[in-house]
Amino acid sequence: MRTHTGEKPFKCDVCKRSFNNKSNVAIHMRTHTGEKPFKCDFCKRNFNQKSNIAIHMRTHTGEKPFKCDVCKRNFYQKSNVAIYMRTHTGEKPFKCDVCKRSFNQKSNVAIHMRTHTGEKPFKCDVCKRSFNQKSNVAIHMRTHIGEKPFKCDVCKRSFNQKSNVAIYMRTHTGEKPFKCDVCKRSFNQKSNVAIHMSTHTGEKPFKCDVCKRSFNQKSNVAIHMRIHSGEKPFKCDVCYRSFNNKSNVARHLRTHTGEKPFKCDVCKRSFNNKSNVARHLRTHTGEKPFKCDVCKRSFNQKKTLAILVNKSKFIPLHFEHAVVKKRKKKKFASRRIC
Repeated sequence: MRTHTGEKPFKCDVCKRSFNNKSNVAIHMRTHTGEKPFKCDFCKRNFNQKSNIAIHMRTHTGEKPFKCDVCKRNFYQKSNVAIYMRTHTGEKPFKCDVCKRSFNQKSNVAIHMRTHTGEKPFKCDVCKRSFNQKSNVAIHMRTHIGEKPFKCDVCKRSFNQKSNVAIYMRTHTGEKPFKCDVCKRSFNQKSNVAIHMSTHTGEKPFKCDVCKRSFNQKSNVAIHMRIHSGEKPFKCDVCYRSFNNKSNVARHLRTHTGEKPFKCDVCKRSFNNKSNVARHLRTHTGEKPFKCDVCKRSFNQKKTLAILVNKSKFIPLHFEHAVVKKRKKKKFASRRIC
């Protein structure tokens, strides 16, 4: 009758949560004591309720007796069907008190709250890195053991996360569903839009501790640090030359294969590097964006300017320009006299 009346006369002495059954208080107390007296015969995992073993056993047998009426997807637990149905209805009844973001599961609110509090209660046993979700520790562990159980059906490339396969598949399909609101450039990942936005805002929140140079991505700081440490962990399989960046190895390999996948739209000349196409295009447009502050001479390449304004040869080089110009004038004048 208490299920109809809503009466809950039995209370937990620790957290004061109420229950309609005395036996439920005893079960609930195990969440405080950490007691898990029921064990799975297959994997020896422990549980605080006997009924949870029966549910867990389905992960071993593969049994999924509960089905979604909309898309016919199967589940281990009946409660999971009710939660999953919200993905069809769009219902998100649970809200974050801080930012008012809504969620379709109560447990997701608790996990999300850690982004506000900064709490990371789950730790990797190998490198001691902390995470705000237990599932993230399991995913992270694959970086230590090298496990990549998820495979791309097209090129058979392996990944340590299932979600990464879905993202990577867009490189084959060409799908770019995420768009920049400023320049309308499209991306295959939502996170890439956020990174790209810093090119518009000029924001570079990540700083090198050695030279104080700023970057718009945290990963770029780690790559940049190798310039200071001299570390070059990536090696060419052909000539064994080492590089500090994995992408540089791929670029360098084209010098061995002769591959030139990047083409100039004007003269159809091919290049092994995308940046070389942009540089080459200036020979067609006549653009010279790099200017010397001393002699105001412009160049179409930054490295040409760097050679000119080399600190150790600063004055001699500019003097040389003046001498060369004078000689040319004299030579031209003498030809005219003759």
